[in-house]
Amino acid sequence: MTETQQVFDRRMLEALICPQTRTTLRYDAENQELISEAAKLAFPIRDGIPVMLIDEARELA
Repeated sequence: MTETQQVFDRRMLEALICPQTRTTLRYDAENQELISEAAKLAFPIRDGIPVMLIDEARELA
């Protein structure tokens, strides 16, 4: 983890859902992403803040 990278507050995960499927998300600490298994998308976490925009998400294989 770099100095500028902040730790994601896991309590926030309880309130967040996938903007596409409205399903729960899984936190990937190693890659600093929130994973939507249903949508097969990975939403980045930047400076401790989840970026929940579909256009910013990475597609999962």
